[in-house]
Amino acid sequence: MRFAQSDVSTGPYGIFAGRDASRGLATFCLDKDALRDEYDDLSDLNAVQMESVREWEMQFKEKYDYVGRLLKPGEEPSEYTDEEDTKDHNKQD
Repeated sequence: MRFAQSDVSTGPYGIFAGRDASRGLATFCLDKDALRDEYDDLSDLNAVQMESVREWEMQFKEKYDYVGRLLKPGEEPSEYTDEEDTKDHNKQD
């Protein structure tokens, strides 16, 4: 998802593993076209859809382990300790 990559590889959300599912969740569409393999800025979503993304984010945070975030195009990956990565994730909220 745009905010983080959660470990959803098992269970009902397995289709989202390794993809940005924000658009699909916001629009209630699980077609492959709505699941992105790369960062999606979601700039064309309306306010209701963005609120839906935030609500899904909260649900995933409660149920799944945070394992990283999707990078924007041109953004360089960094290596963090688990503590630093969690801090970075919490700053994005």
